[in-house]
Amino acid sequence: MQIFFHYSKLIRTFAPNMTPQEYVQLKAFARQDGALLSLLWIGGFACYILGMSNPMLGFAAMVLICATPFYAASRLRHFRDFGREGFISFARSYAYTILVFFYAGILLAIAIYVYFSFMDNGFLMSKIIETTQSPEGRKIIEAYGMQGEMDENIKMIAGMRPIDYALNMLTINIITGFILGLPIAALMKRQKSKN
Repeated sequence: MQIFFHYSKLIRTFAPNMTPQEYVQLKAFARQDGALLSLLWIGGFACYILGMSNPMLGFAAMVLICATPFYAASRLRHFRDFGREGFISFARSYAYTILVFFYAGILLAIAIYVYFSFMDNGFLMSKIIETTQSPEGRKIIEAYGMQGEMDENIKMIAGMRPIDYALNMLTINIITGFILGLPIAALMKRQKSKN
């Protein structure tokens, strides 16, 4: 629970001049849009897992993941135009984007935890081993001299618990929100003219 408190405190530092009502509005829009973004990510995750057996679904997973910044920008534009009457500062745009990625990351982490706890049954690990043990996989590993590193990585992945997968993905998504939030906020900000 403390992570939410600290995260909210961090967001308040990005846009300190928000009124309590504006902060509630920002969080409400961010929660809704974070839930929508998580559906995109969960679909991408499902396509990635199914793409282990079907390359077209693997490609679909890449398309869904690459659509993330465009989708986040479109949701920020919606918030700016309908929630903020067409104007939003860079700081508020950045805070909004960070929150959207945070909420989406939490929901994706829950989905990943559920998948690896109850549905995977070693499928991902078997596909990784199958790929690395195939003649093509062995040739690539030998050509780059990565056999030791590959064996070590497989051992590490085999020892991961479902919570480890979920927390790793949550961390990656939060960091991604901080990074992608900068260009998204810069492109979507719109200040009121001083006339």
